Amino acid sequence: MLIGEVARRSGVSTRMLRHYDALGLVRPTGRTTGGYREYSAEDVRRIFHVESLRSLGLSLQQIGRALEDPDFTPSALVGDLIRWTEDRLARDRELLERLRAIDASAPAGWQDVLRVVALMQGLDSTSAARRQQAVLTRQEGAPGPAELLAGALLAEDDPHVAGALRWALARSGGDGVAALAAGVRAPDVDVRRRAVLAVTAMAGAPGATEVLADALGDPDTAVRGHAALALGRRGVTAAVPVLVAMVVDGSHDVDAAEVLGALSRDPGCADRITTALAGELAAPTADSATRIRLAQALVELSGSTAQEVLRRLAHDDDRAVALVASAFVGVLDERSAGDRSDAET
Repeated sequence: MLIGEVARRSGVSTRMLRHYDALGLVRPTGRTTGGYREYSAEDVRRIFHVESLRSLGLSLQQIGRALEDPDFTPSALVGDLIRWTEDRLARDRELLERLRAIDASAPAGWQDVLRVVALMQGLDSTSAARRQQAVLTRQEGAPGPAELLAGALLAEDDPHVAGALRWALARSGGDGVAALAAGVRAPDVDVRRRAVLAVTAMAGAPGATEVLADALGDPDTAVRGHAALALGRRGVTAAVPVLVAMVVDGSHDVDAAEVLGALSRDPGCADRITTALAGELAAPTADSATRIRLAQALVELSGSTAQEVLRRLAHDDDRAVALVASAFVGVLDERSAGDRSDAET
């Protein structure tokens, strides 16, 4: 079979077949009287073997070893090929993400593209100071691509850089909420904490309330707490159970009590909050410190029901609790007297 026919049947160009011959990889077994290459059926089979190994990513030198060395074992080489392919795929994925980030920034010209690339390079730095500078420098001009900033934040473990990224995202107009939502559902608790903190800084953005509401069920107390405080400050009453639990646990209990106090200005919510706090006061597991924190939360609430609970606590069997409650009752009485005086004048 002459070289032209072999090329047609195998799909390998005549130029490549001549290259195989020059390398000694596939040499035709014969020549015609006119000096043309003539391939046997075995030669053609070897061509297909070469092409099959090339499709796996082997170099021509490696293919030659594989076909000629009887002691050659493929396992080590295949293992190397797997690692090289994984590395190449990782580089390709990174390139794809970079291109998507540039596309998402809707560049008007090449200067915009170059600014995004500069931001990417800064965020890739091993120096936390350079990463922070890249974010802050960019923000002096215009907000960076939200998805790029959100991805960097979810991976950032330096608190100063993370703070700069949260600030930058807050200026992005809420475009990063969707990217951060995936972080709020991440298996890694540190990633979830970074994500929910960033969303709390964008609590007014479209979709942020829904993301934070989902975070109320997170198994991590810090994630739940950040979400509850942000939602409570926006008047979302679904945060009440988590806020009450924060008072009980002593986790940002002062902040939680203040937010509960703000929510209690709604008459429909005040009784619900008071009932929840009173229930925790009566719980058999509530120790003295817990009950004092609950009393401190009650004094923040609006409505007479909370005052009645505090007056009963002033006669509690636990002397420390009774003393704190008595002091708070005095504060409430002074506050009421001042309110009456203001009303009379």
